[in-house]
Amino acid sequence: MAALARISRLLLAGAPRAPLGRLMSAVAHGEAGAGRTWKILSFVVALPGVGVCMLNCYLKMQHEHERGEFVPYAHLRIRTKPFPWGDGNKTLFHNPHTNPLPTGYEEDH
Repeated sequence: MAALARISRLLLAGAPRAPLGRLMSAVAHGEAGAGRTWKILSFVVALPGVGVCMLNCYLKMQHEHERGEFVPYAHLRIRTKPFPWGDGNKTLFHNPHTNPLPTGYEEDH
């Protein structure tokens, strides 16, 4: 067993070692301009894409959303025990405009 360990150490000692980062880099595969390409793509594609998404959100917020009529379905808003906060009937992140209670909306629109 010791002889096997000595042989493996001798074989590994003679092998050239490259740093781990160098083996995983794009330069090791012959793609020296890959970093520059991704940088250009970030500025030309990603940043305008984020800007378009922000514009879309802003324009969607400009008009008022109509909420649907309340229909008291039996399988929705089942309360087997009260919530441990508040009055026990409202969820933790309750919004009176969009989240109905089991009896309907709290405020009229």
